Amino acid sequence: MQKARSLFSTRDAVRCGLICCAPLIVALQGAVAASAQTTTAATQNTTAPVQSPVPTAEALQQHQQELDAARLQQKNSAELQAKLKAEIAAIGEDRSKLNQQLIDVASRVRDAETHVSDAEARLHTLDAHEQEIRGSLDARRSEVIEVLAALQRAGRRTPPALLVRPEDALQSLRTAMLLGAVVPELRARAEKLATDLGELVTVRKTITDQRDHLAVDRDRLRDDQTRLSALIDERQRQQAGIQKDIDAEGARAIALARQVDSLQGLIAKMEQDVKSAAKAAAAANQNAGRNDPALLKDPKRTSPAIAFASAKGLFKLPVNGTKVRDFGGSDGTGGVDKGISLATRPGAQVTTPCDGWVVYAGPFRSYGQLLILNAGGGYHVLIAGMERISVGIGQFVLAGEPVATMGSTSQVASILATNASQPVLYVEFRKDGTPIDPGPWWAANEGEKVRG
Repeated sequence: MQKARSLFSTRDAVRCGLICCAPLIVALQGAVAASAQTTTAATQNTTAPVQSPVPTAEALQQHQQELDAARLQQKNSAELQAKLKAEIAAIGEDRSKLNQQLIDVASRVRDAETHVSDAEARLHTLDAHEQEIRGSLDARRSEVIEVLAALQRAGRRTPPALLVRPEDALQSLRTAMLLGAVVPELRARAEKLATDLGELVTVRKTITDQRDHLAVDRDRLRDDQTRLSALIDERQRQQAGIQKDIDAEGARAIALARQVDSLQGLIAKMEQDVKSAAKAAAAANQNAGRNDPALLKDPKRTSPAIAFASAKGLFKLPVNGTKVRDFGGSDGTGGVDKGISLATRPGAQVTTPCDGWVVYAGPFRSYGQLLILNAGGGYHVLIAGMERISVGIGQFVLAGEPVATMGSTSQVASILATNASQPVLYVEFRKDGTPIDPGPWWAANEGEKVRG
């Protein structure tokens, strides 16, 4: 009798173990299915669907939606162009209003670039985290399926009736011992798998939200770039009306640039032999600037609001970017860098860090497109590596005014750029022809910004 009770207890323990496994089996099945579903959804999002030779109703509906979206975008673009024309017409010949619009819109463009770059960086991190979770799930999938199959097989084979065949007692006892050891481990694995799947779902939702925000930021950036382009065209139209033979002056400047080998020689040549540059240099020498930072907010000024030497700590970097080379560092050829290099995003907007007169704007040797400003007091600011310059020789430009845009790849020689595949802007300050450290002139935190 005592032995029979013991055998019954063993059988009950085995059955209880299998019953306890039932929720675990269901959980594991759900986890595996959810993992497969998530992976399939991701694959569908990243892999282009195979086009059916016969358009389905869904395909036709999607095509119509894409057509409607294109028409809406075209309509919005036309409305924006009409609005821009009205705004520019309202500005008229008021140079101060145009200056303020240029500075404000350029600032918005750079802010939008920052938001887009930040969102792209966050998405890159989230995508990497998603791939890490997927890799972990895929690595454990075969193990989970194998254990799940073993549990299902055990569940279909119920323990034998011990009173019918007492010799099965040993087998039943071994089964109970196995379940007692395996079930807790499987439960822990199932909980870890459920946690990972939950995290994967959360990451996917966050990625979707970030992509939506990124789309909005890109739309805003595109609209502001369109607005800025129209304002720049109007500024140059007005400038051409003031300065005659501007194209001839530019061609002469480029021709003279081929005759000199150094930046110092180029500056001297421009300010001596090019009429517009000489006039700008004379104006710079006569107007060294005052020492009132409040005047930086006056869009009507026609000379520097503050002397360059007194403007330390006031300048903003001319582009959103990551500093890849600093003044005084190794240039990779045994020399030292005479300026700073900033890696930027493709098409980034370039603005002037200070007030100054343009004494050169065009290509120069290994510098790509080069812009030279005479800031007065013997100071010159050199900016190189852009794809397109939007100002001409002789113009007076204000701090923060848009003057150029970056290309999609580096336009400067590899001696100035650490990564030739990424756009790089080179900035150099000179005093009486000698390169100087621009660091003291950047506003707080500007020298260490990592944007773009």
